[in-house]
Amino acid sequence: MEWAEIIVKTTTEGVDIVAELFYEAGASGVVVEDPDMIRQAQDEARTWDYIDDSILENMEDEVLVKAYLNKDDFFLEKFERIRQKTQWLSEQNFGFDLGSLTVDLNYVKEEDWENNWKEYYKPVKVSDRIVIKPSWEAYEKQPGEIVLELDPGMAFGTGTHETTALCIDAVDRYLSKGGEVVDIGCGSGVLAISALLLGAEKAVAVDLDTNAVKATLENARRNHVEDKIEIIHGNLLDKVDGRFDMAIANIIADVIIDLSSYIGSYFKPGGLFIASGIILDRLEDVKEAVRKAGLELIENNTRGEWAVVVCKANA
Repeated sequence: MEWAEIIVKTTTEGVDIVAELFYEAGASGVVVEDPDMIRQAQDEARTWDYIDDSILENMEDEVLVKAYLNKDDFFLEKFERIRQKTQWLSEQNFGFDLGSLTVDLNYVKEEDWENNWKEYYKPVKVSDRIVIKPSWEAYEKQPGEIVLELDPGMAFGTGTHETTALCIDAVDRYLSKGGEVVDIGCGSGVLAISALLLGAEKAVAVDLDTNAVKATLENARRNHVEDKIEIIHGNLLDKVDGRFDMAIANIIADVIIDLSSYIGSYFKPGGLFIASGIILDRLEDVKEAVRKAGLELIENNTRGEWAVVVCKANA
């Protein structure tokens, strides 16, 4: 089977906006090639052999967002819709740079679509203890490390994005052994699974995307924590019951601001809210929202263009 590979050139800030265009056209996921993110990962003491230098040298200066669509009778209509919406984006003023927004089209065979993207990803240490290892890579565990084996599929990335690493680092430092955790917008399940491997007794993982629900279950089984995780197909917390010691949300600033207004009712006394997916320009908005919601802001950290906040519920 032949697939159409659509590539849009943008910036780190524009990734989510461009990805949404692909999702609206029926793509089940996107692949993001961000050279700045990879260079930063290469420079950090916790990472090694992230990708071969030759691959990095051949990458574009701009961020590439790629999606793969079946080359069926409706493809040309979908492609034209993506092209028109990308043109519309280039004419808007969002207050930040979206890059050139050029659109390229290639055709690839199914086996290339399924496997070629894997060459970019190697094991990476994202916190003091957690190492994320793609399931197809070999890795020799070092003393004190906890290896999380992840097969994200095309839809969810490999857990090494700055926002994911910020969340896992905070979970590693703040999680109390035996705690109960909810992961809101779980994607591949990497945050919920990290919490369980770090000592949580139970995790609830929720996502509106059925592919995310499936990927989370598969990754929970891969890491032998399927008996400690409840996976829910739902929108944010609308199908979640109970109270938790920790809530984790790696989404976007606007959703975090909305969540902060009611998430307090889901916490046990002293519960923690760890939230990322926050671009630096929106950090102050998020901090103001959590304070208005009566949550105590314990800390915020940044990595690249992204931030994480750690908040505490009232005792």
